[in-house]
Amino acid sequence: MTDRTTPEGDRPHDLVGIGLGPFNLSLAALAHGIPTTPGTSPLTTAFYEQRPAFHWHPGLLIDGATLQVPFLADLTTLADPTSPWTFLNYLRTRERLYPFYFAEQFHIHRAEYDAYCRWVSEQLPTIHFDHQVDAVHWNAAHSHYEVDWTRLGPDGETRSQGHTHTRHIALGVGTAPFIPEPLRPLAEAPAIPVIHSADYLHHREELLGAGHITVIGSGQSGAEIFLDLLRARPLGIEKIHWLARTQAFAPMEYSKLGLEHFTPDYTHYFHALPEHVRDTLVPQQWQLHKGIDTDTISAIHDELYRRTLHGGWPDATLTPGVSVRTAGRLSGHGNRIELHLEHTQQATRSRLTTDAVVLATGYRERPLDTLLTGIAPHIRRDTQGRPRIHTDFRLDLDPALTGNIYVQNAERHTHGVGAPDLGLAAWRSATILNNLTGTTPYPLPRRTAFTTFGLTPRTTPAIPGQSPTPVPLAQDH
Repeated sequence: MTDRTTPEGDRPHDLVGIGLGPFNLSLAALAHGIPTTPGTSPLTTAFYEQRPAFHWHPGLLIDGATLQVPFLADLTTLADPTSPWTFLNYLRTRERLYPFYFAEQFHIHRAEYDAYCRWVSEQLPTIHFDHQVDAVHWNAAHSHYEVDWTRLGPDGETRSQGHTHTRHIALGVGTAPFIPEPLRPLAEAPAIPVIHSADYLHHREELLGAGHITVIGSGQSGAEIFLDLLRARPLGIEKIHWLARTQAFAPMEYSKLGLEHFTPDYTHYFHALPEHVRDTLVPQQWQLHKGIDTDTISAIHDELYRRTLHGGWPDATLTPGVSVRTAGRLSGHGNRIELHLEHTQQATRSRLTTDAVVLATGYRERPLDTLLTGIAPHIRRDTQGRPRIHTDFRLDLDPALTGNIYVQNAERHTHGVGAPDLGLAAWRSATILNNLTGTTPYPLPRRTAFTTFGLTPRTTPAIPGQSPTPVPLAQDH
Protein backbone atom coordinates (compact mmCIF):
# COMPACT_ATOMS: atom_id res chain seq x y z
CA MET A 1 0.00 0.00 0.00
CA THR A 2 1.40 3.40 -1.00
CA ASP A 3 1.57 5.97 1.77
CA ARG A 4 -0.71 8.87 0.87
CA THR A 5 2.12 11.32 1.64
CA THR A 6 4.12 10.06 -1.35
CA PRO A 7 3.56 12.16 -4.49
CA GLU A 8 2.33 10.41 -7.59
CA GLY A 9 5.32 9.49 -9.74
CA ASP A 10 8.05 12.09 -9.54
CA ARG A 11 5.74 15.10 -9.58
CA PRO A 12 6.63 17.28 -6.62
CA HIS A 13 4.16 19.05 -4.39
CA ASP A 14 3.78 22.78 -4.83
CA LEU A 15 4.18 23.33 -1.07
CA VAL A 16 5.12 21.29 1.99
CA GLY A 17 4.53 22.72 5.46
CA ILE A 18 6.66 21.57 8.38
CA GLY A 19 5.02 21.93 11.78
CA LEU A 20 1.36 22.63 12.50
CA GLY A 21 0.60 25.41 14.91
CA PRO A 22 -2.05 28.04 14.15
CA PHE A 23 0.16 29.71 11.52
CA ASN A 24 0.82 26.74 9.26
CA LEU A 25 -2.75 25.61 9.89
CA SER A 26 -3.89 28.99 8.56
CA LEU A 27 -1.67 28.47 5.52
CA ALA A 28 -3.05 24.97 4.97
CA ALA A 29 -6.63 26.25 5.18
CA LEU A 30 -6.11 29.14 2.76
CA ALA A 31 -4.06 26.96 0.38
CA HIS A 32 -6.78 24.31 0.17
CA GLY A 33 -8.43 24.35 -3.24
CA ILE A 34 -6.77 27.45 -4.73
CA PRO A 35 -5.18 27.05 -8.19
CA THR A 36 -1.49 27.49 -8.91
CA THR A 37 -2.48 29.93 -11.68
CA PRO A 38 -5.93 30.91 -12.97
CA GLY A 39 -7.56 28.04 -14.83
CA THR A 40 -5.11 25.40 -13.58
CA SER A 41 -5.45 22.59 -11.08
CA PRO A 42 -5.38 23.35 -7.34
CA LEU A 43 -2.15 23.63 -5.39
CA THR A 44 -0.79 20.30 -4.21
CA THR A 45 0.24 20.61 -0.59
CA ALA A 46 1.14 18.49 2.42
CA PHE A 47 1.61 19.59 6.02
CA TYR A 48 3.53 17.41 8.47
CA GLU A 49 3.20 17.48 12.27
CA GLN A 50 4.89 15.03 14.64
CA ARG A 51 2.13 15.21 17.26
CA PRO A 52 -0.87 12.87 16.90
CA ALA A 53 -3.40 15.73 16.89
CA PHE A 54 -3.65 19.50 17.02
CA HIS A 55 -3.36 21.07 20.45
CA TRP A 56 -2.66 24.73 21.16
CA HIS A 57 -0.81 25.36 24.45
CA PRO A 58 -2.79 22.65 26.30
CA GLY A 59 -0.99 23.38 29.57
CA LEU A 60 -2.37 26.93 29.57
CA LEU A 61 -6.02 26.34 28.74
CA ILE A 62 -6.99 27.59 32.18
CA ASP A 63 -10.71 27.64 32.80
CA GLY A 64 -12.08 31.02 31.75
CA ALA A 65 -8.88 32.25 30.06
CA THR A 66 -9.56 34.11 26.82
CA LEU A 67 -7.59 35.10 23.74
CA GLN A 68 -6.03 38.54 23.75
CA VAL A 69 -7.17 39.12 20.18
CA PRO A 70 -10.75 39.30 18.82
CA PHE A 71 -12.37 36.19 17.33
CA LEU A 72 -11.91 37.73 13.86
CA ALA A 73 -8.22 36.86 14.24
CA ASP A 74 -9.01 33.29 13.31
CA LEU A 75 -7.21 31.23 10.67
CA THR A 76 -8.73 32.84 7.58
CA THR A 77 -11.22 35.67 8.15
CA LEU A 78 -8.88 38.66 7.77
CA ALA A 79 -7.77 37.33 4.38
CA ASP A 80 -11.01 35.67 3.25
CA PRO A 81 -14.20 36.10 5.30
CA THR A 82 -16.00 33.73 2.89
CA SER A 83 -13.65 30.82 3.66
CA PRO A 84 -15.25 27.61 4.96
CA TRP A 85 -12.60 27.60 7.70
CA THR A 86 -13.67 30.73 9.61
CA PHE A 87 -14.52 30.63 13.30
CA LEU A 88 -18.07 31.70 12.50
CA ASN A 89 -18.50 28.79 10.12
CA TYR A 90 -17.16 26.50 12.84
CA LEU A 91 -19.91 27.80 15.13
CA ARG A 92 -22.47 27.29 12.36
CA THR A 93 -21.48 23.64 11.93
CA ARG A 94 -21.89 23.19 15.68
CA GLU A 95 -25.28 24.98 15.70
CA ARG A 96 -23.87 27.52 18.15
CA LEU A 97 -24.18 30.76 16.19
CA TYR A 98 -27.14 32.06 18.18
CA PRO A 99 -25.63 31.29 21.60
CA PHE A 100 -22.44 33.06 20.47
CA TYR A 101 -24.48 35.99 19.16
CA PHE A 102 -26.21 36.48 22.50
CA ALA A 103 -23.01 35.88 24.50
CA GLU A 104 -21.58 39.05 22.89
CA GLN A 105 -18.03 37.80 23.30
CA PHE A 106 -15.43 39.58 21.21
CA HIS A 107 -12.60 37.66 22.89
CA ILE A 108 -13.33 33.94 22.92
CA HIS A 109 -12.09 31.35 25.37
CA ARG A 110 -8.74 29.78 24.61
CA ALA A 111 -10.25 26.33 24.93
CA GLU A 112 -12.77 27.25 22.24
CA TYR A 113 -10.04 28.52 19.93
CA ASP A 114 -8.16 25.27 20.49
CA ALA A 115 -11.28 23.25 19.61
CA TYR A 116 -11.89 25.38 16.51
CA CYS A 117 -8.34 24.84 15.23
CA ARG A 118 -8.61 21.12 15.90
CA TRP A 119 -11.84 21.03 13.87
CA VAL A 120 -10.07 22.65 10.91
CA SER A 121 -7.11 20.29 11.21
CA GLU A 122 -9.43 17.27 11.16
CA GLN A 123 -11.24 18.47 8.03
CA LEU A 124 -8.24 19.22 5.82
CA PRO A 125 -7.00 16.17 3.87
CA THR A 126 -3.55 17.73 3.36
CA ILE A 127 -2.54 17.45 7.02
CA HIS A 128 -0.51 14.47 8.21
CA PHE A 129 -0.12 13.97 11.93
CA ASP A 130 2.39 11.56 13.49
CA HIS A 131 4.96 12.61 10.88
CA GLN A 132 8.31 13.84 12.14
CA VAL A 133 10.36 15.74 9.58
CA ASP A 134 14.01 14.76 9.89
CA ALA A 135 15.82 16.76 7.21
CA VAL A 136 15.44 18.96 4.16
CA HIS A 137 17.67 18.67 1.08
CA TRP A 138 17.89 20.51 -2.23
CA ASN A 139 17.83 18.26 -5.31
CA ALA A 140 19.74 20.35 -7.83
CA ALA A 141 19.17 17.87 -10.66
CA HIS A 142 15.38 18.24 -10.45
CA SER A 143 15.19 21.74 -8.91
CA HIS A 144 13.07 20.83 -5.93
CA TYR A 145 13.39 20.02 -2.23
CA GLU A 146 13.35 16.58 -0.68
CA VAL A 147 11.77 16.34 2.77
CA ASP A 148 12.72 13.26 4.79
CA TRP A 149 10.16 12.16 7.34
CA THR A 150 9.47 9.41 9.87
CA ARG A 151 5.96 8.18 10.56
CA LEU A 152 5.51 7.65 14.30
CA GLY A 153 3.46 5.15 16.24
CA PRO A 154 1.38 5.89 19.36
CA ASP A 155 4.42 5.54 21.64
CA GLY A 156 6.75 7.50 19.38
CA GLU A 157 8.18 4.42 17.72
CA THR A 158 9.08 4.42 14.03
CA ARG A 159 6.32 3.03 11.81
CA SER A 160 7.82 3.90 8.44
CA GLN A 161 10.15 6.34 6.75
CA GLY A 162 9.90 8.19 3.48
CA HIS A 163 10.46 11.42 1.67
CA THR A 164 8.37 13.95 -0.20
CA HIS A 165 9.35 16.16 -3.13
CA THR A 166 8.23 19.78 -3.14
CA ARG A 167 8.91 23.00 -5.01
CA HIS A 168 8.49 25.18 -1.92
CA ILE A 169 8.51 24.81 1.87
CA ALA A 170 6.79 26.64 4.74
CA LEU A 171 8.44 26.34 8.13
CA GLY A 172 6.04 26.59 11.04
CA VAL A 173 8.05 24.85 13.74
CA GLY A 174 6.96 27.38 16.34
CA THR A 175 8.60 28.35 19.58
CA ALA A 176 9.94 26.47 22.60
CA PRO A 177 9.51 27.25 26.31
CA PHE A 178 12.34 29.43 27.60
CA ILE A 179 13.91 28.52 30.93
CA PRO A 180 16.41 31.04 32.38
CA GLU A 181 19.91 29.68 32.87
CA PRO A 182 19.94 29.94 36.72
CA LEU A 183 16.86 27.70 36.92
CA ARG A 184 17.66 25.23 34.14
CA PRO A 185 19.40 22.59 36.33
CA LEU A 186 16.40 22.48 38.69
CA ALA A 187 13.88 22.39 35.85
CA GLU A 188 15.72 19.45 34.29
CA ALA A 189 16.13 17.54 37.56
CA PRO A 190 13.59 14.81 38.29
CA ALA A 191 11.22 15.27 41.24
CA ILE A 192 12.06 18.97 41.63
CA PRO A 193 8.83 21.00 41.25
CA VAL A 194 10.19 23.66 38.89
CA ILE A 195 8.00 23.73 35.79
CA HIS A 196 7.44 26.00 32.84
CA SER A 197 4.03 27.61 32.48
CA ALA A 198 3.53 25.60 29.27
CA ASP A 199 3.00 22.56 31.52
CA TYR A 200 1.01 24.31 34.22
CA LEU A 201 -2.28 22.42 33.97
CA HIS A 202 -0.46 19.08 33.88
CA HIS A 203 1.00 19.87 37.32
CA ARG A 204 -1.74 22.01 38.82
CA GLU A 205 -2.87 19.56 41.52
CA GLU A 206 0.73 18.94 42.56
CA LEU A 207 1.33 22.68 42.79
CA LEU A 208 -1.80 23.27 44.86
CA GLY A 209 -0.47 20.75 47.37
CA ALA A 210 2.79 22.66 47.83
CA GLY A 211 3.27 24.64 51.01
CA HIS A 212 4.61 27.71 49.22
CA ILE A 213 4.54 28.57 45.52
CA THR A 214 6.56 31.09 43.54
CA VAL A 215 5.49 32.36 40.12
CA ILE A 216 8.18 34.06 38.04
CA GLY A 217 7.22 36.25 35.08
CA SER A 218 5.10 39.36 34.60
CA GLY A 219 3.34 38.55 31.34
CA GLN A 220 -0.17 37.30 30.70
CA SER A 221 0.65 33.66 31.50
CA GLY A 222 2.22 34.57 34.84
CA ALA A 223 -0.79 36.72 35.73
CA GLU A 224 -3.31 34.02 34.82
CA ILE A 225 -1.42 31.36 36.78
CA PHE A 226 -1.04 33.61 39.81
CA LEU A 227 -4.77 34.36 39.73
CA ASP A 228 -5.73 30.70 39.32
CA LEU A 229 -3.51 29.64 42.23
CA LEU A 230 -4.71 32.53 44.39
CA ARG A 231 -8.35 31.61 43.89
CA ALA A 232 -7.64 28.00 44.81
CA ARG A 233 -5.57 28.63 47.96
CA PRO A 234 -7.08 28.86 51.47
CA LEU A 235 -7.98 32.32 52.75
CA GLY A 236 -5.17 33.85 54.82
CA ILE A 237 -2.65 31.09 54.09
CA GLU A 238 -2.23 31.58 50.38
CA LYS A 239 1.58 31.47 50.57
CA ILE A 240 2.30 32.70 47.04
CA HIS A 241 5.10 34.90 45.74
CA TRP A 242 4.89 36.55 42.32
CA LEU A 243 8.21 37.88 41.05
CA ALA A 244 9.07 39.75 37.86
CA ARG A 245 12.11 41.40 36.29
CA THR A 246 9.99 44.20 34.82
CA GLN A 247 9.66 47.35 36.90
CA ALA A 248 5.90 46.93 37.24
CA PHE A 249 3.08 44.47 36.71
CA ALA A 250 2.12 46.52 33.70
CA PRO A 251 -0.91 46.38 31.43
CA MET A 252 -0.50 45.46 27.81
CA GLU A 253 -0.75 48.34 25.34
CA TYR A 254 -4.27 47.89 24.04
CA SER A 255 -5.26 51.30 22.80
CA LYS A 256 -6.71 51.40 19.30
CA LEU A 257 -3.79 53.33 17.83
CA GLY A 258 -1.29 51.29 19.81
CA LEU A 259 -2.71 48.14 18.23
CA GLU A 260 -1.76 49.48 14.82
CA HIS A 261 1.71 48.09 15.52
CA PHE A 262 0.09 44.78 14.61
CA THR A 263 -0.91 45.80 11.10
CA PRO A 264 0.69 44.99 7.76
CA ASP A 265 1.51 48.71 7.45
CA TYR A 266 3.74 48.61 10.52
CA THR A 267 5.26 45.29 9.49
CA HIS A 268 6.36 46.78 6.15
CA TYR A 269 7.71 49.88 7.92
CA PHE A 270 9.68 47.80 10.42
CA HIS A 271 11.12 45.54 7.72
CA ALA A 272 12.52 48.56 5.88
CA LEU A 273 14.42 49.86 8.93
CA PRO A 274 18.18 49.24 9.26
CA GLU A 275 19.09 46.08 11.12
CA HIS A 276 20.62 47.88 14.11
CA VAL A 277 17.49 50.01 14.52
CA ARG A 278 15.24 46.95 14.45
CA ASP A 279 17.38 45.22 17.06
CA THR A 280 17.15 48.24 19.36
CA LEU A 281 13.44 48.69 18.82
CA VAL A 282 12.11 45.20 19.60
CA PRO A 283 13.15 45.09 23.30
CA GLN A 284 11.69 48.56 23.83
CA GLN A 285 8.28 47.38 22.63
CA TRP A 286 7.80 44.69 25.27
CA GLN A 287 4.58 46.23 26.56
CA LEU A 288 2.97 45.78 23.14
CA HIS A 289 2.98 42.00 23.58
CA LYS A 290 4.35 41.05 27.01
CA GLY A 291 2.08 43.06 29.30
CA ILE A 292 -1.04 41.85 31.10
CA ASP A 293 -4.61 42.18 29.95
CA THR A 294 -6.32 44.88 32.04
CA ASP A 295 -9.23 42.55 32.87
CA THR A 296 -6.78 40.06 34.35
CA ILE A 297 -5.07 42.78 36.39
CA SER A 298 -8.47 43.89 37.67
CA ALA A 299 -9.44 40.33 38.54
CA ILE A 300 -6.23 39.86 40.52
CA HIS A 301 -6.77 43.06 42.48
CA ASP A 302 -10.43 42.16 43.09
CA GLU A 303 -9.45 38.75 44.44
CA LEU A 304 -6.76 40.21 46.70
CA TYR A 305 -9.20 42.85 47.96
CA ARG A 306 -11.91 40.25 48.62
CA ARG A 307 -9.50 38.47 50.90
CA THR A 308 -9.18 41.58 53.11
CA LEU A 309 -12.92 41.95 53.79
CA HIS A 310 -12.75 40.32 57.22
CA GLY A 311 -9.51 41.93 58.31
CA GLY A 312 -5.91 41.10 57.61
CA TRP A 313 -4.07 40.80 54.31
CA PRO A 314 -3.66 37.78 52.08
CA ASP A 315 -0.35 35.95 52.38
CA ALA A 316 0.58 36.87 48.83
CA THR A 317 3.65 38.89 47.83
CA LEU A 318 3.91 40.65 44.49
CA THR A 319 7.37 42.06 43.78
CA PRO A 320 8.46 43.52 40.43
CA GLY A 321 12.00 44.65 39.58
CA VAL A 322 13.53 41.38 40.80
CA SER A 323 15.83 38.96 38.99
CA VAL A 324 16.88 35.44 40.03
CA ARG A 325 20.68 35.32 40.28
CA THR A 326 21.03 31.66 41.21
CA ALA A 327 18.81 28.86 42.45
CA GLY A 328 19.38 25.53 44.14
CA ARG A 329 17.92 22.75 46.17
CA LEU A 330 17.93 23.52 49.89
CA SER A 331 20.16 20.97 51.60
CA GLY A 332 18.45 18.86 54.24
CA HIS A 333 14.96 20.12 53.40
CA GLY A 334 13.71 17.59 50.88
CA ASN A 335 12.81 19.21 47.58
CA ARG A 336 12.61 22.75 48.92
CA ILE A 337 14.12 25.37 46.64
CA GLU A 338 16.18 28.43 47.50
CA LEU A 339 16.09 31.37 45.10
CA HIS A 340 18.81 34.04 45.33
CA LEU A 341 17.19 37.32 44.32
CA GLU A 342 18.45 40.75 43.37
CA HIS A 343 16.42 43.96 43.27
CA THR A 344 17.80 46.10 40.48
CA GLN A 345 16.65 49.52 41.70
CA GLN A 346 17.58 49.02 45.35
CA ALA A 347 20.77 47.11 44.49
CA THR A 348 19.83 44.70 47.30
CA ARG A 349 19.92 40.92 47.50
CA SER A 350 17.82 38.41 49.36
CA ARG A 351 16.88 34.73 49.50
CA LEU A 352 13.50 33.12 49.11
CA THR A 353 12.68 29.57 50.15
CA THR A 354 9.80 27.95 48.30
CA ASP A 355 8.32 24.52 47.63
CA ALA A 356 7.46 24.94 43.94
CA VAL A 357 8.26 27.32 41.10
CA VAL A 358 6.27 28.12 37.97
CA LEU A 359 8.34 29.75 35.24
CA ALA A 360 6.13 32.04 33.18
CA THR A 361 9.24 33.12 31.31
CA GLY A 362 7.93 32.98 27.78
CA TYR A 363 9.10 31.27 24.62
CA ARG A 364 11.93 31.55 22.12
CA GLU A 365 11.90 30.86 18.40
CA ARG A 366 13.14 27.37 17.60
CA PRO A 367 16.37 27.50 15.58
CA LEU A 368 15.98 26.57 11.94
CA ASP A 369 19.56 25.44 11.39
CA THR A 370 19.10 21.89 12.72
CA LEU A 371 16.33 21.13 10.25
CA LEU A 372 18.01 22.96 7.39
CA THR A 373 21.55 21.64 7.88
CA GLY A 374 21.63 20.33 4.33
CA ILE A 375 21.07 23.77 2.84
CA ALA A 376 22.63 25.96 5.55
CA PRO A 377 25.44 27.21 3.27
CA HIS A 378 22.82 28.61 0.89
CA ILE A 379 21.04 30.76 3.53
CA ARG A 380 22.11 34.40 3.57
CA ARG A 381 22.46 35.92 7.02
CA ASP A 382 22.63 39.28 8.77
CA THR A 383 25.48 40.59 10.89
CA GLN A 384 24.22 38.59 13.90
CA GLY A 385 24.15 35.32 11.95
CA ARG A 386 20.36 35.25 11.73
CA PRO A 387 18.61 34.33 8.47
CA ARG A 388 17.74 37.29 6.29
CA ILE A 389 14.04 37.23 5.43
CA HIS A 390 12.32 39.08 2.62
CA THR A 391 9.21 41.16 3.24
CA ASP A 392 7.07 38.33 1.81
CA PHE A 393 8.46 35.91 4.42
CA ARG A 394 10.92 34.11 2.12
CA LEU A 395 14.34 33.18 3.38
CA ASP A 396 17.04 35.00 1.43
CA LEU A 397 18.64 32.07 -0.41
CA ASP A 398 21.43 31.55 -2.86
CA PRO A 399 20.00 31.89 -6.41
CA ALA A 400 21.04 28.28 -7.03
CA LEU A 401 18.03 27.26 -4.94
CA THR A 402 15.08 28.19 -7.12
CA GLY A 403 12.48 26.98 -4.62
CA ASN A 404 11.31 29.26 -1.82
CA ILE A 405 11.40 28.54 1.91
CA TYR A 406 8.83 30.61 3.79
CA VAL A 407 8.93 31.10 7.56
CA GLN A 408 6.13 31.58 10.07
CA ASN A 409 6.85 33.12 13.48
CA ALA A 410 10.61 33.01 12.98
CA GLU A 411 10.97 36.56 11.69
CA ARG A 412 10.65 38.90 14.66
CA HIS A 413 14.13 40.29 13.96
CA THR A 414 13.03 41.31 10.44
CA HIS A 415 9.25 41.85 10.73
CA GLY A 416 8.79 43.06 14.30
CA VAL A 417 6.53 42.33 17.27
CA GLY A 418 3.65 41.20 15.08
CA ALA A 419 5.45 37.98 14.10
CA PRO A 420 3.78 35.82 16.81
CA ASP A 421 0.46 37.71 16.79
CA LEU A 422 -2.60 35.70 15.73
CA GLY A 423 -4.12 38.80 14.15
CA LEU A 424 -1.53 38.73 11.36
CA ALA A 425 -1.76 34.99 10.69
CA ALA A 426 -4.24 35.10 7.80
CA TRP A 427 -2.53 38.10 6.17
CA ARG A 428 0.87 36.41 6.32
CA SER A 429 -0.55 33.18 4.89
CA ALA A 430 -2.22 35.11 2.08
CA THR A 431 1.03 36.99 1.39
CA ILE A 432 2.90 33.69 1.12
CA LEU A 433 0.31 32.17 -1.22
CA ASN A 434 0.20 35.26 -3.43
CA ASN A 435 3.97 35.12 -3.74
CA LEU A 436 4.06 31.38 -4.33
CA THR A 437 1.46 31.44 -7.09
CA GLY A 438 2.57 34.73 -8.66
CA THR A 439 -1.09 35.78 -8.68
CA THR A 440 -3.57 37.21 -6.18
CA PRO A 441 -5.85 34.45 -4.97
CA TYR A 442 -6.18 36.65 -1.90
CA PRO A 443 -6.24 40.39 -2.71
CA LEU A 444 -4.81 42.27 0.24
CA PRO A 445 -5.56 45.82 1.42
CA ARG A 446 -3.15 48.57 0.38
CA ARG A 447 -3.55 50.37 3.69
CA THR A 448 -4.33 48.99 7.14
CA ALA A 449 -3.49 51.73 9.68
CA PHE A 450 -4.46 55.32 10.32
CA THR A 451 -0.96 55.87 11.69
CA THR A 452 1.68 56.89 9.16
CA PHE A 453 4.91 55.20 10.19
CA GLY A 454 7.91 57.25 9.06
CA LEU A 455 8.40 60.51 7.14
CA THR A 456 9.41 59.14 3.76
CA PRO A 457 6.73 57.77 1.41
CA ARG A 458 6.31 54.06 1.81
CA THR A 459 5.53 51.71 -1.05
CA THR A 460 3.08 48.87 -0.75
CA PRO A 461 4.37 45.53 -2.03
CA ALA A 462 3.55 45.04 -5.69
CA ILE A 463 0.58 42.95 -6.72
CA PRO A 464 1.94 40.41 -9.20
CA GLY A 465 1.82 41.96 -12.66
CA GLN A 466 1.51 45.53 -11.34
CA SER A 467 3.95 48.20 -10.21
CA PRO A 468 4.37 49.03 -6.50
CA THR A 469 1.98 51.73 -5.33
CA PRO A 470 3.34 54.73 -3.40
CA VAL A 471 1.15 55.66 -0.44
CA PRO A 472 1.09 59.45 0.05
CA LEU A 473 1.79 60.91 3.47
CA ALA A 474 0.03 63.85 5.05
CA GLN A 475 1.56 67.18 4.01
CA ASP A 476 2.50 70.04 6.31
CA HIS A 477 0.43 73.23 5.86
